[in-house]
Amino acid sequence: CERQPELQNRVQTNRAGTRIPFRRSACAVVLLSALSAPALAETNVAIYGIIDAGLLYQSRTDPDGKSKTSMETSGLRQSVLGFKGDRDLGRGLEGFFNLEVHYDTNNGKLHGTGDAQGTGTPFFRRQANLGLRGDWGSVTFGRQYGPALLAHIGTEPRAFKEQFSNLYAWAYNQYAATAGAPGTDRNTNNDVGIFFSNAIQYRHTVGPVNFGILWAPGGQSGSTQKNTAWAMGATYTGPVILSASYQVIKDEATANDNVRHGGLGFAVPFGAFTFKANYLNARNETSTGANVSNVNGIGVGVDWKWHADHTATLAYYDNKDKRNSGDHTRNIVISDDFALRKDTTLYVQAAYVDADSAATIKTSIVAAGIPSVGHKATLLNAGINFTF
Repeated sequence: CERQPELQNRVQTNRAGTRIPFRRSACAVVLLSALSAPALAETNVAIYGIIDAGLLYQSRTDPDGKSKTSMETSGLRQSVLGFKGDRDLGRGLEGFFNLEVHYDTNNGKLHGTGDAQGTGTPFFRRQANLGLRGDWGSVTFGRQYGPALLAHIGTEPRAFKEQFSNLYAWAYNQYAATAGAPGTDRNTNNDVGIFFSNAIQYRHTVGPVNFGILWAPGGQSGSTQKNTAWAMGATYTGPVILSASYQVIKDEATANDNVRHGGLGFAVPFGAFTFKANYLNARNETSTGANVSNVNGIGVGVDWKWHADHTATLAYYDNKDKRNSGDHTRNIVISDDFALRKDTTLYVQAAYVDADSAATIKTSIVAAGIPSVGHKATLLNAGINFTF
């Protein structure tokens, strides 16, 4: 490194009072600064992400019934940019953090949010948390994934893929009853039943069982119930996979159970095939306790590893609101994922959607909602998923 003129020919006094020449380079300043902060060197930090984009063809749209072709973000998995790190704290403890942004590849904008109106669109929508872990499990504080949805990833017929799965029946049934403006049905700690703010979660693995329990305190004066949310989920991984979950999201003003959501699932491997079945039930109420909807989501499917680099999936979804008979969709999905590399997947997936006359987003498997209410529609999505 070149010495900087302003750092040359300086003098300093030693303990005996003798003035001695002192020369320091800019490089030395940087090195000394780095050596004086050993804690930074002990923290492992990683940047990671997913970039996913493709084309989506839809044979029929509302209200004119014409076809549509568009660019689609996140057909296989969500597009994210994340930062994570961990630090050995000694005494068998490790600290960690997660920060994760959700964005749309087609336009570069932040993805929308299911948070209550007036709370804004979070920059770190998916995760903004830190925690501790050890042999006893882990505790995480902040905005984070809930344990209920995580429990079913191995049993949901399409592993909750971002397009054409019951990820949307899950999300939309926990949106309307909690995302209102102040004074209406709302909970400010919930984002579509997947992400929870102001939350504390304990996770642990005991033998073949992995489980999590989450609680989000409401932050309301004089009440330990208003605006709270709690969730639990567990997965057994053995010769078969079993999953179970339940969560409750309470109203900000009345503490009513605006959302009650439960699920059960199983997956059975058999050679190159894995058979899956998943049942979800979501009940919505208004803040005063009036029943709004009671949606059963049933999904069955099979994965076929027909080649070392290819996995094909056939799935059927039947989603129906028991309180609103016209809100019913039947869906068939077929797809193939081609692992070009471990970090790059080419995918093609098609869905046939038969929607009844009053079908809503609560029974949809399509990210944008029901393609054409009261009609049948075919959708084809092809794209590329790149991870780093």
